[in-house]
Amino acid sequence: MNSHGDSLLRVTKAEQYLLDKIRLGNTQAWSEFVDRYRGRLMSFAMAKLFQSADAEDAVQETFVAFIKNLQGYRGECALETFLFSLLRRKIIDTYRSRKAKHFCLIQDSYSSQYDKEASDPFESLAGPTQTASWYFKADEQYQMQKVALTEALAELVDGFKSALKFRELQIIELLFYCHISNKDTAKILGIDEKNVALIKHRSLKQIRERIASLSLPADPSSEEFENLLTDIWKLQRFSCPKRSTIGAYLLGTLDKQWHDYVDFHLNKLGCRFCMANFEDMKNQNIKNQNRQLRARIMESTAGFLKKP
Repeated sequence: MNSHGDSLLRVTKAEQYLLDKIRLGNTQAWSEFVDRYRGRLMSFAMAKLFQSADAEDAVQETFVAFIKNLQGYRGECALETFLFSLLRRKIIDTYRSRKAKHFCLIQDSYSSQYDKEASDPFESLAGPTQTASWYFKADEQYQMQKVALTEALAELVDGFKSALKFRELQIIELLFYCHISNKDTAKILGIDEKNVALIKHRSLKQIRERIASLSLPADPSSEEFENLLTDIWKLQRFSCPKRSTIGAYLLGTLDKQWHDYVDFHLNKLGCRFCMANFEDMKNQNIKNQNRQLRARIMESTAGFLKKP
């Protein structure tokens, strides 16, 4: 697996340690948990709500919802993703109270067939859709199907990352993550639609071969099957760069191919989750720089202060 990306996002040992303490009622662990995630959640909320009071309320309610539903979190997706999912629902509640309509990712500003077909625009913000109700069932067979599809997509994304095939990765991100059509994907990337169709065909073929032994409720050649892939991708966020990679992008230390890909993911695709991490890290850097500058000023001027 490439060092710049994890496809199967799970709870880290450090996060599990914190969660175990929080479950035991440790207030220091809870405070550390809030400090760890507050900044990126606030950045995400501000990008959607624009008003600090609304954003702060949504973040506060997110932490309240998390602590109330902690026992229901089983680590099926990354802890950060779980928190973002809770926050998105709080943001949707705010939108509905304002009677406003917004979309996430590239759909914020780009019209696609998927948008036009959506009966409720808030469902695309809320995460996995109800078309894949099988995905949430606890039945052992369904769990096997879910795991197999998750692993198939992870393998596909890891292959592109390891081979530094970032154009192919951009294509399937737009197709499966954002659910953009072949035609719109080609237009966004400035390439021939036939090339998009070819990459899509090869990717779906690899996924089908990976799950050939399973009996899925959806035909692997159908639109419903592609909807399932989108649902799973939204939950697992296979292509989202690690926080450390975003930090390296911020510092300008990534090699060109990785830099260009992260730049696309942040600024072209417009991934709200990664933008929240980017803004949080940028703010932290500014605060650190301010502290360092203050320390330098104090150190260089202390000797000039008049003694009492």
